[in-house]
Amino acid sequence: MKHTITLIPGDGIGPEITAATVRVLEATGVEIEWETHILGAQAQEKYGTTLPPEAIDSIKRNKVALKGPIMTPIGKGFTSVNVGLRKALDLYANVRPVKALPNVPCRYPELDLVIVRENTEGLYSGIEHIVVPGVVESLKVITERASNRIVKYAFDFARDNGRKKVTAVHKANIMKLSDGLFLQCFENVGQDYPDLEKDDKIIDNCCMQLVMRPEQFEVLVMENLYGDILSDLCAGLIGGLGLAPGANIGEQGAVFEAVHGSAPDIAGQGIANPTAILMSGIMMLRHIGENAAADKAEQAMLAVFAEGTALTRDLGGNAKTSEFATAIIDKMKAADAVSG
Repeated sequence: MKHTITLIPGDGIGPEITAATVRVLEATGVEIEWETHILGAQAQEKYGTTLPPEAIDSIKRNKVALKGPIMTPIGKGFTSVNVGLRKALDLYANVRPVKALPNVPCRYPELDLVIVRENTEGLYSGIEHIVVPGVVESLKVITERASNRIVKYAFDFARDNGRKKVTAVHKANIMKLSDGLFLQCFENVGQDYPDLEKDDKIIDNCCMQLVMRPEQFEVLVMENLYGDILSDLCAGLIGGLGLAPGANIGEQGAVFEAVHGSAPDIAGQGIANPTAILMSGIMMLRHIGENAAADKAEQAMLAVFAEGTALTRDLGGNAKTSEFATAIIDKMKAADAVSG
């Protein structure tokens, strides 16, 4: 089966790491036709908007996209393209697997959990205004509809992926109405999943528990801002954002992306680590039903990590971005030769 997929190379190191990922994905044997589009500053300069309708329409039509990192100015300039994309496509579920990789020093080599983050509302949405000079008000909007939807997604994900426990993360002890509603939705929806263990953690305690005993968690579900913070915290436990994949999923489509920044300081040098977007691409293969190809790419990538001779500079090696990709492709070819 041939798949048409929207490709957004992104800014900075984005074009380099997406090119490496495209090579690996195509080497699995999956037939893919890529539709390439630009977002962010490049699109602003060319089209006068950071979110060109052509790109949005492409994702809606193809139902799936692979996206490199896109720069967002801090405290000025245009608003986050990532937030805009999620709103435009109603990509309500942000899914961030956190799994330790072989041969990468980290505090918890056995760590394997998944953050499921509500993606469309909450304080992270950036609904704010100046009340009077020197006073700014930010609004946190939590709805029953969005809370039920993300909680159901988390329970379904856990059941479909052999996970046994779902944890709700909240601050309902203080925000009794907003986070209280989220927690109530978790409890109500959870009644439909008697086969799964359920618990909840207050956000500050959850942060401490993740640092001290992360093995107690399997799937964690939470509102937007908490998910933004906890997913990066968990990525730090396995070696950093360069090793953390991510997906934004909704009924109109799914965008698989590198969750790290665009790293303009090393752009064009060919030394960036493409692991995060490659792992996102592997998630994408599973999303479109190409499970055998996903397993093939993942096993080859893990073999390269375990061998340790073709790792990029940030992982203590000397391999270029393209050399890392080539090593994975060679592992796949070798596996095919053995099985063939």
